[in-house]
Amino acid sequence: MSIAEKMASYEDMVGPGITACLGCNVELSMRTALQILGPNTIVAVPPGCMGGVQSVGWADKTGMKIPVFFPLLDNTASMLTGIKKYYERIGRDVNAVAFAGDGASLDAGFQALSGAAERGDNIIYICYDNEGYMNTGFQRSSSTSLGSWTSTTPVGTKSHGKTSHKKDMPLIMAAHGIPYMATASPAYMPDLIKKIEKAKNVKNGLAYIHIYNSCATGWGYESEKSIDIVRKGVQSRFMPIYEFENGKYKLNIDVKNPISLKDYLYSMKKYKHVSEEQIAQLQEYVDEKWDNLKKLCDTSE
Repeated sequence: MSIAEKMASYEDMVGPGITACLGCNVELSMRTALQILGPNTIVAVPPGCMGGVQSVGWADKTGMKIPVFFPLLDNTASMLTGIKKYYERIGRDVNAVAFAGDGASLDAGFQALSGAAERGDNIIYICYDNEGYMNTGFQRSSSTSLGSWTSTTPVGTKSHGKTSHKKDMPLIMAAHGIPYMATASPAYMPDLIKKIEKAKNVKNGLAYIHIYNSCATGWGYESEKSIDIVRKGVQSRFMPIYEFENGKYKLNIDVKNPISLKDYLYSMKKYKHVSEEQIAQLQEYVDEKWDNLKKLCDTSE
């Protein structure tokens, strides 16, 4: 069965007409993930882009065809764990799924997420990483990259964007020793679908999926280039696609001949100002991360 045939056989769990920005590939990721997970799913969507596009409801109406609730930024994993425990008590096996942005996952909600991972709570946590608090005006998060312009890391005569590298959340989650962790991109949909299916079948702990999602509105590029941008991110090695399963790392997309990192950065407004020095710093960061990842994968074979 082809990917198109498989997806056509699943019901869309998100109704039409939600108010995501033009070219938003986070909505595509959410629809795809929930299609795979199916109607036996309860989803938590904390404040963020997807909470703000009517997926959690407005005026007694919701954009979801499945139960959805709206936790705070800092308690998503804890609330979801409680719901999962309740269903376990009454003898029902449901998919308890979080769909949260990087702010709710890497910053405000990290404590609750880390606790759920350490306890082995059987929930699925999907983080859509668009490198900032987009829903409230593109403030920097700990996932924002070095040099990036945001509304709180401005560019001018005295400052040149964010001054530190992004937090490596996928490796941090893998270090918890959870049964399954994966990175994914909407530019590589068959890979993303396979990883959602794997997460659905995890029954002995937390499954974490980190999806790299660009943002046409906040990053500054034409909406029709939304998928091209994240593909460039992968092909420049800026967004490595790999998984950690039962203690072993595996590189899913091996980029043997990366495209120019400079071309990727200059394809959007938020990096238009970066200097040659900042590009060199980013290149060193990307190369070091890639080399470490290759070593982890090689030693896992």
